[in-house]
Amino acid sequence: MKTTTILISLLVVSLTVSSKSESKDQSKILKGPYVGQALPGMTPRVFAPSGRSTEHRDHSGFFTPDMKEFFFTRRNNKDGKWSLRTFKSVNNQWHESEMGPRIGRPIITPDGKIMHLGKRFKERTESGWSEVKSLGPLFEEYRIMRLMSSSNGTYYFDEANKSGPIRYSRLINGKRENPKALDINFGDWNAHPYIAPDESYLIWDEQGENGYGGSDLFISFRQKDGSWGAAINLGDTINSNANEGGATVTPDGKYLFFNRYISNENAGMYWVDAQVLESLRPKQ
Repeated sequence: MKTTTILISLLVVSLTVSSKSESKDQSKILKGPYVGQALPGMTPRVFAPSGRSTEHRDHSGFFTPDMKEFFFTRRNNKDGKWSLRTFKSVNNQWHESEMGPRIGRPIITPDGKIMHLGKRFKERTESGWSEVKSLGPLFEEYRIMRLMSSSNGTYYFDEANKSGPIRYSRLINGKRENPKALDINFGDWNAHPYIAPDESYLIWDEQGENGYGGSDLFISFRQKDGSWGAAINLGDTINSNANEGGATVTPDGKYLFFNRYISNENAGMYWVDAQVLESLRPKQ
């Protein structure tokens, strides 16, 4: 009887220590660049400062130009609702908070002043982000998932649930032109464009015959004459038989972020050295 009591006591102590250790791990202080995450190499690795969980999946991460804020979207797997969340660096420590419901596929402009939300947007103000605003009638006919702009203000956007190209719209003498289709050999379904700030390349995800799985990431490089090169699959280091998409590149140009989705319980953000893109650039 005494031996049994001792064993139970030891088990309780062990569980208490384990619980405290787990709690300590979960409340780990995040410091340093890139939300305190260990840097990847040429092989993608999970980017999960909140930790991995089957209760939610985190997607579509991007940094502000000063690299002091990291935004991402989260799906609650219990109720299916999406939110927009952020990590903010204060005194070299990252703090997580919820910004509100997700609208569109959020992405920020190269100057950090606008957060695009599909066909809507918010402006950065001295007191925070403005209310949601509309891009106007030129874009109302399109069901846009992601729209983003280059440094000179040219918009690039997709069209949800419709087979078609990525489109663009330039600012000409201060006036927005009607959207036009890019002349690239796109696949059957094309989404979530990422345009380099200088418009030297475009990344998107597509479904078609030239992929490894459900959806793959592709890139097209701008040619010397201003035209766009052929669509190039990012290869089996990035793409798999799952669904890859939602690419962004960090403002410092060093890392490529993307989503990988296998199931609601097995999905998340990945990142990899951006040299994987340069290795695909055709020699001219």
